[in-house]
Amino acid sequence: MTAQTKIITTPKEDAVFWMDKNGIWHNEHGKFEHPKIIRHFNLSIRKDDRGYYLSQITDGFKEKVYFPHEDTALFVVEIFLGKDCKLILNTRETMPLNPTQLFTRNDNLYIQTPKHCIKFSQDVLIKLSKYMEEIDGKFCLRLDHTTYTIPQK
Repeated sequence: MTAQTKIITTPKEDAVFWMDKNGIWHNEHGKFEHPKIIRHFNLSIRKDDRGYYLSQITDGFKEKVYFPHEDTALFVVEIFLGKDCKLILNTRETMPLNPTQLFTRNDNLYIQTPKHCIKFSQDVLIKLSKYMEEIDGKFCLRLDHTTYTIPQK
């Protein structure tokens, strides 16, 4: 972006699309169906001090559209378990799984990083379920012979 690039900002109150609590994009006509559009939206997610927005640069303009979301804008959509556990987000960013950052709220699993609260998608929860157990009424994750208690917030 050059010094001459104009930034056009749309507040979330004026956005014509939103993300539901499961990470599904919607507009006034319903749920987004086209995989390329969904992927484009997810890859465009950014965050600043005002919140989450979609960003793109076209015709010398940088467009920032802040969007409403019901829970969080970032989701773990794939997980690779093994020696080095890796999470893939809806933005296609990857990050290691740090079990000490996990927590539950309202029957959902999240990971809290310094910058983001990220929710686990239902598909990833199914993959992860064989590593989960309940011990003394608390949810725990068992990886590589280590058990991590997952706090509820």
